[in-house]
Amino acid sequence: MTMRPYGTRGITLALTCILPALLLLPSTASDQVAVHSVPPPVRSTVDPIAHRGCDHFYNMEFDQAISDFETLVKAHPDDPFPDNYLLAAVIFKELYRIGALESELYARETFLDKRPRRPLDPEVTRRVEQLEARSEALANAQLAKNPNNVDALYARGVVRSLRSTYMGLGQKAWWAAIRSALAARRDHERVLQLDPTYVDAKMTVGMHNYIIGCMNWVQRLGASVIGITGSKQKGLDYLREVAHSDTDATWDARVALALFLRREQLYPEATVLLRQMQVQYPRSFLLSVEYGNLLNAAGHGEEAIAQFRKTIANQEAGKYQLSEPEMAWWGLGTALRGQRRFAEAAGAFDSAAATRGADPDVVARATLFAGEMYDTLGQRELAQTRYRALIASGGPGDDTARRHQRQPYNYDRQH
Repeated sequence: MTMRPYGTRGITLALTCILPALLLLPSTASDQVAVHSVPPPVRSTVDPIAHRGCDHFYNMEFDQAISDFETLVKAHPDDPFPDNYLLAAVIFKELYRIGALESELYARETFLDKRPRRPLDPEVTRRVEQLEARSEALANAQLAKNPNNVDALYARGVVRSLRSTYMGLGQKAWWAAIRSALAARRDHERVLQLDPTYVDAKMTVGMHNYIIGCMNWVQRLGASVIGITGSKQKGLDYLREVAHSDTDATWDARVALALFLRREQLYPEATVLLRQMQVQYPRSFLLSVEYGNLLNAAGHGEEAIAQFRKTIANQEAGKYQLSEPEMAWWGLGTALRGQRRFAEAAGAFDSAAATRGADPDVVARATLFAGEMYDTLGQRELAQTRYRALIASGGPGDDTARRHQRQPYNYDRQH
């Protein structure tokens, strides 16, 4: 089963929460009365430009999102919220460009070490650092006037989370990313201490609770020694609360919640969430592919096949501004294989392998799987051709291809 991201910010925030989970420090701040900033920050739920920019963002139309958020920053120069919108769009446009959002990286434990397909653009990195510094400075300026300003605390936690994401997924500076993630966690815990009704802050805290709750007993014991506890149920409840609200973090929470629900094999709830997201953001290639993956994982193979074919047709019709067609072909091949439609599966895997600019790892595995399908169909020479191509490339799976050269593969014997 191939894991695919449910979106952009949610999956990367989830990934950057995993590493620091054991190291998180409990907040020591005392409860105080919350005092909101005046005027209130710009929110995507009420500001039309922010709303339009976020619509572009979740539809993976990053250039349009950046343009809208730049307009917003100019109109509200003292508000860190527009800066964070802009920062997120700049970061995820670059992470997508270098291939750091491809879930094939995260489906294996080697994602910590594997470099993205392309290097970061130094100019983009400089802009990211400038935007981070500006947003954090704006939040700190408000906090200097009122340390209990929950909006400023929340905004600072967001910029620190985004910094952690860029450092970890883009620069592979994991320890620096962990430090920034810890600071973000503390800011959002402080927000909830001051104002328990500040729903947005429950997303990060909920994600940490779930992740810590998933640890084995040795890890959880180590975490408890320094005062860190976690509960999967509490984490899911927090995320559900945010996901069913109407706030800035609603869609990010739905992304994270769908990911965790899939992990828990709570497929009906996850399917409803992802269907809602796909309807809301129909121009997101990643959401469309992941919906097919989820349907397949939930045992709805024929529906998954139809979803992947729809995604491929939309991609070929130019309905997605950004896309990775090899992933749609890969998903289609996997779903067809599960339905024992081996000839069609072989063709889908061949199409994935033939996609121009595809990730070499995806090409290698698609080539192997195509060969296995041809072997299962008794078309030995076609299978051998795929195995030889994989061995010549030296890609992952070449040892398996050599074994299949000696002994034909048969799907029925393996399942």
